[in-house]
Amino acid sequence: MRRFHYFLYKNFMEKKPSGLILDLRNNGGGYLNTAIEVASQFVGDGVVMYEEYGDGSRETFEAKKGGLATDIPLAVLINGGSASASEIVAGAIQDRGRGKLVGETSFGKGSVQSYVELENKQGAVRVTIARWLTPNGKQIMSVGLQPDFVVEITDADIQANLDPQLERAIQWLLEGK
Repeated sequence: MRRFHYFLYKNFMEKKPSGLILDLRNNGGGYLNTAIEVASQFVGDGVVMYEEYGDGSRETFEAKKGGLATDIPLAVLINGGSASASEIVAGAIQDRGRGKLVGETSFGKGSVQSYVELENKQGAVRVTIARWLTPNGKQIMSVGLQPDFVVEITDADIQANLDPQLERAIQWLLEGK
């Protein structure tokens, strides 16, 4: 995380950008703690996500103080390949009003699983023990995140080397929100 923090500051924030675009397309996710740290760079304080268990109890995960880009206009690119930890980051940014999501509905991987080995080491099963919710309590699992600006990329766009999702994010940032 230190490298990300340093990279964000040295390469972007020192130059006083008028906006940022965070590209989470085809980002299959990663560790929960890293998602909280990344979201904290953009969300100054408060709830980043909830982990809700089968009995209805919840654990709250809040932003860590010291984020470097908590006030700058922000667009986040997502698509069907954006999953898990990347959905936590995008969901926190959207729900907290820190930026707009641009692209296509995310994958919808918002569950916590436990690995249980079978007796005599004859296999194992993964058991879902909790699900992730955005700061506003929206479930991620199986439904994904809905972008604020739905923009599809067609095969023709790809062949022509066009990126209408990126173009829409730039347009939104240049319009001054």
